[in-house]
Amino acid sequence: MEKEYKLGSIVMMKKEHPCGTNEWQIIRIGADIKIKCCKCGRTIMMPRFEFNQKLKKVLEL
Repeated sequence: MEKEYKLGSIVMMKKEHPCGTNEWQIIRIGADIKIKCCKCGRTIMMPRFEFNQKLKKVLEL
């Protein structure tokens, strides 16, 4: 089951970031997805398949 998200969506990941939050904003979508931490601003990039596995839920579209 594919969850719906788009550029700029706020998502909740299963694992918490070391800064203490698990809310991320999607800033790039393609074969890879780039997300930015809503608390500290750190960005990470991961393959779409891995992102879909680690995604818990979409908070804002």
